[in-house]
Amino acid sequence: MDNTPRISVVDDDPSARNVLNRLFKSVGYRVNLYDTSESFLAAGVADETDCLILDVHLPGKSGIELQRELMLSEKHCPIVFISAFDDEPTRARALKDGAIDFLGKPLDIGNLLEVIDRIVAKNT
Repeated sequence: MDNTPRISVVDDDPSARNVLNRLFKSVGYRVNLYDTSESFLAAGVADETDCLILDVHLPGKSGIELQRELMLSEKHCPIVFISAFDDEPTRARALKDGAIDFLGKPLDIGNLLEVIDRIVAKNT
């Protein structure tokens, strides 16, 4: 079995998914990409995901709604939110509901990798 940490990215922006895919693969992570919350849920990989990179504003079910659904279903994957709309109420709610971090776009790649490395190290 491959023990390489798995990062799942849920973002409706194809260019953001592409950049994050290349970034995470370049540092040795396995990457799964999804354009909606629903496609992530349908894949059934929440329990196998070492870190979920989750956009707040998505078509259909928002990132905040997905976080709540995962929490209620006891699916345990650490979540790092990313958003171009970094408003304080949304940030506070995401963190209160258990998100590890909430990062604004454009992303500071170094900071993002530090957060993910910390999450992965804690869970291995």
